[in-house]
Amino acid sequence: MKNPMLEVVSLLLEKLVLFSNFRFFSLDIPGEEKGWKKFYEVNCFLRGDVLEVPRTHLTHYGIYLGDNRVAHLMPDILLALTNDKKRTQKVVSNKRLILGVIGKVASIRVDTVEDFAYGADILVNHLDHYVKKKALLNEEVARRAEKLLGLTSYSLLWNNCEHFVTYCRYGSAISPQVDKFFEMLKIIIRDQRSVLASAILGLVSIVCMGLASYTTFPAIIIPFCLWMVA
Repeated sequence: MKNPMLEVVSLLLEKLVLFSNFRFFSLDIPGEEKGWKKFYEVNCFLRGDVLEVPRTHLTHYGIYLGDNRVAHLMPDILLALTNDKKRTQKVVSNKRLILGVIGKVASIRVDTVEDFAYGADILVNHLDHYVKKKALLNEEVARRAEKLLGLTSYSLLWNNCEHFVTYCRYGSAISPQVDKFFEMLKIIIRDQRSVLASAILGLVSIVCMGLASYTTFPAIIIPFCLWMVA
């Protein structure tokens, strides 16, 4: 049976990651007045390579399948609204992506290298420097990716594009980006100034909104929890 409190905490953390990593006021649609099309020398990529590109404030990952095709896990709200493959197969705009993240709707899809990269520079197998696991043979990596093609759920913390490629390449679904976020979160929680700040915010909420259970309880329990774990 799932722990309700754990689910709430997980949801809050996911939204925190979302707000800290996306620029909501620059929702550009790829290809619109950006000149994002760029030529890539695909002959230098091998089937099974992990391709890595910067996208907004996050890094996006995919598995090269050969013949200018890249498999990648991509959030897309349009998948929940229509079954029209002609519409859903078009390049996913940032608006569709962000709404897909919020709605936890995604697919592992195949795009061209150009559409996958959005005009950004591509790093190849850069994760090998950070993941302390031996990479599988490239053909096995590509086959794993091809078996997973199709609709899937999405979670910033538990099932993102990095989890997909690390499962395919190393046999374990991990996300160094998420690990880095949790390390930052630990630093913030362990900083005793966070206890003081949360206590002050709690008092301000009580003063502004009155003495009620929905203001008093968080004002007491949050600073207490931070104090205990600091």
